[in-house]
Amino acid sequence: MADPATYRPKAGEIPTSPGVYRFRDEHGRVIYVGKAKNLRQRLANYFQDVAHLHERTQRMVTTAASVEWTVVGTEVEALALEFTWIQQYDPRFNVKYRDDKSYPYLAVTLGEEVPRAQVMRGAKRKGTRYFGPYGHAWAIRETLDLLLRVFPIRTCSAGVYKRAGQSGRPCLLGYIDKCSAPCVGRISIEDHRALVLDFCDFMAGDTAKFERRLTKRMQEAAAEMEYEQAARLRDDIEALRRATEKNAVVLGDATDADVFALVGDELEAAVQVFHVRGGRVRGQRGWVVEKVEDITDGELVEHLLQQVYGSAEEVDGVEARDAVPREVLVPVLPPDLEQVGTWLSGLRGARVDVRVPQRGDKKELAATVRKNAEHALMLHRTRRAGDLTTRSQALREIQEALDLESAPLRIECYDISHTQGTYQSASMVVFEDGLARKSEYRSFSIRGSDGDGARDDTQAMHEVITRRFKRYLNDRLKANDVEMSDGEMSNGELPAGEVAADAPEEKARFAYPPSLVVVDGGPPQVAAAKKAMDELGITDVALCGLAKRLEEVWVPGEDYPVILQRSSEGLYLLQRVRDEAHRFAITQHRRRRSKGMTASVLDDVPGLGPARKKMLLTHFGSVKRLKAASVEEIASLRGMGDKTAEAVVVALKTLPR
Repeated sequence: MADPATYRPKAGEIPTSPGVYRFRDEHGRVIYVGKAKNLRQRLANYFQDVAHLHERTQRMVTTAASVEWTVVGTEVEALALEFTWIQQYDPRFNVKYRDDKSYPYLAVTLGEEVPRAQVMRGAKRKGTRYFGPYGHAWAIRETLDLLLRVFPIRTCSAGVYKRAGQSGRPCLLGYIDKCSAPCVGRISIEDHRALVLDFCDFMAGDTAKFERRLTKRMQEAAAEMEYEQAARLRDDIEALRRATEKNAVVLGDATDADVFALVGDELEAAVQVFHVRGGRVRGQRGWVVEKVEDITDGELVEHLLQQVYGSAEEVDGVEARDAVPREVLVPVLPPDLEQVGTWLSGLRGARVDVRVPQRGDKKELAATVRKNAEHALMLHRTRRAGDLTTRSQALREIQEALDLESAPLRIECYDISHTQGTYQSASMVVFEDGLARKSEYRSFSIRGSDGDGARDDTQAMHEVITRRFKRYLNDRLKANDVEMSDGEMSNGELPAGEVAADAPEEKARFAYPPSLVVVDGGPPQVAAAKKAMDELGITDVALCGLAKRLEEVWVPGEDYPVILQRSSEGLYLLQRVRDEAHRFAITQHRRRRSKGMTASVLDDVPGLGPARKKMLLTHFGSVKRLKAASVEEIASLRGMGDKTAEAVVVALKTLPR
């Protein structure tokens, strides 16, 4: 635990300009990002008497080992840079927004040559327009099924689309006129994209235009006595109306607004937003916020708006305008209202009003959104109240059982997977605060001393631990070299001072040491890992192994295992970590084995080089389809002769079914 006075910069060194600042811990990891109108005044608040600081701020400044800042031209620039850095570094002491469920969206992949409409969850992807979120995936499919009568756009996967193009026959939706079948040329790529853009306009709220268009066509068909065509258009109009009526009218037809509500206490809060487009509720979304920093409701609203709108990007010129509405109705105004409004207006390309609703329908809708937030918070506390307690208890039990100085907040687990010694793979999974951190997972291909793999599991474990901690030492050495070149003192302390906003920062993938290393296995695997760490001089990382048979916890140098109760939360956490490492190792091993078996067989085919191998797999799409291909089909490809095609067919017959 550091004393803030040890890394406090001199007051005269800190500018009085607006800017963004970052606190880093002893390993150089960014743990907090903030912005300020006046950097000198803002940073001075962190370096007052620690006893006068809020408890969470105390924990942050005593965990930090350095502070740096970046000067920007305006407060709006500071707002944007703060959001960028929070997204980039995921600092542990900034507020955390977690969806209270994984909401599904109706997504249209405009970034593809032939766009596709589908249900999507999770992080948003570049080049895709999103509509929603919806409460249930079936609601999206039901709406989409109705609209495909009028907008028969592609909904199939890439594999189905490719196979239809190769066979010249569309899928079932193409036969029943719920897809315009661009795969077989029934509609051109350009006309299909125009149809997709019409679909997006309808989903964005411009519904009346299409209803008027279809009504006019229906009347014209009836006047020309084409009654079957008129009946189909009548059914299309009814489908549009049913799809539209699924969203309740809550405000005036021209109203585009996002209505936010916030309910919580000092530790956590629930946030809800209703997306209103064209007067109708087009989607609803919720978050649960852990207040890991001392923050007011107004500041929380400001961070929330950054979270919701910061990722808005332009797709075909309309995405940002759809994402940021004309009005943003909030329960409390953010402290920097003018800067937030300017930032949002810049994203939208038109004026955006951020205000608190005072009367009328908008105030009533805000009350409804607040009730949803209250209900969401109640459900969250019911479902997860024990979760935080359980995780803390598990970490505390592991700390006590292994006699550690502190709770193991970062646990890394390693496992080895192979098939009779071939395609040897290893996994490294990471749990932080008792939860899996999948972005930190790593996999290793075991080389062995002679390049043909390890002799056994212990040698493989020794290699993996050695490679992991060699990378850790090298990354730390590089980081120190950069810091020294930037004027850092030679005593190992991290620098404090001004940095450029666009200063390149290499991602040090292994620069952060774990609190605890867990290996899958008993005393032999633990001894191998211990030997590797001793050879590298790693003495500040705890180590244990979890043996599968009796779930015994082995520590280095001990003749007897540590026995945790079968009902122990600590043992349960270790089992989850070990099982996740085992799953990840098997996944990587299977991928290597599948790729290696195919590559090794094709490698033996005379005259078949890397380019031709890639062409074969790309054209046929899979090894299974390549095995089923005839000599004539393979020989018809550019650059493939009859002899080479025959050799490929013969070689593939040796592959197991």
